[in-house]
Amino acid sequence: MKATFDGTWVRLGPDGKTLYDQSGYGRPEKGGLRLSPEEAAYLVHRNKIEIPGFDFERLVAHFAGNPHFIRSFLVYRDIRERGYAVQTGPHDFRVFRRGQRPGSGQSQYMIRVLSERDLIDFEVLIREVTASSNMRKQHVLAVVDDENELTYYEIKIQPLPETGTVPCSGTISGMLAGRSAIVHASPGDSDALKTFGMRLDSERLVFSPLEIIYLMHNGSLTLMHDGKKAGADEYRELITGTDHELAEKIMVYEDLRQKGYIPRTGYKFGHHFRVYSGLKVHSEMLVHALSSGVSLPMSTISRSVRLAHSVKKKMLFGCEHNKGISYVEFARIKL
Repeated sequence: MKATFDGTWVRLGPDGKTLYDQSGYGRPEKGGLRLSPEEAAYLVHRNKIEIPGFDFERLVAHFAGNPHFIRSFLVYRDIRERGYAVQTGPHDFRVFRRGQRPGSGQSQYMIRVLSERDLIDFEVLIREVTASSNMRKQHVLAVVDDENELTYYEIKIQPLPETGTVPCSGTISGMLAGRSAIVHASPGDSDALKTFGMRLDSERLVFSPLEIIYLMHNGSLTLMHDGKKAGADEYRELITGTDHELAEKIMVYEDLRQKGYIPRTGYKFGHHFRVYSGLKVHSEMLVHALSSGVSLPMSTISRSVRLAHSVKKKMLFGCEHNKGISYVEFARIKL
């Protein structure tokens, strides 16, 4: 099938309509069919169409003036060869359910193509995932590494349901000891205290800075320091200089606690928190806290997801968004 090329678009005449009707290629226009660069390169590669003056290598070299093209083409080819119909937009690609095509079927995935070295802007990501969700589509990142291997990640904004548990009630008192607090509490004192602190002995618990701040903020803990009552603001000022991520960690920690979850340090996993719902013995999530406007390299996120999956946990990033916390889950998938 012969095609024409004006340097930007590849077009087919009326006979090209069969490619759209049968397999969902291109966009119908008056007198024929317009192909995107990825579609045109793929069809030339598969010997479905011919473009006078352009073999596959020359066509790809022309389109590669756009540095994004090779990655985009590799993802397009992979999806097509998995049996899906694909169209460009509204992100990079819209992928239809197997056996369905444009004009008569429904799309299933919205796909954004990235390099392993790209930065993930979480504000932009949340907007795109929300847009996909509003259209009832799955939002997928197709990441192309430096050896042109592909990995797919499904991205969800997780609305963490409240567990219904009350993490702490009543008032307890303790002594400030450096950045920690020592609280007298025997094992039978309060079930609520079981989710806080490290038991030092049969009579004492040691509370971490985030536990102290949370309990002081909600009026459940009073601390003594040098014979005087220490205030929450005073304590926070004391420890701020020792933790440059403190503000975002506090926001996520308090949000998780208010929903009834039990966040503990995730240091051993390389993240801020491992999180328990209280329904299982083991933690179910790893959560990393991010402040508004932060971007992370995709390579860093990939390592996080791989580790979380290896220990059978979900990988979530807790981000400040619209005066609250949005939890963004990354999960590797196979299309």
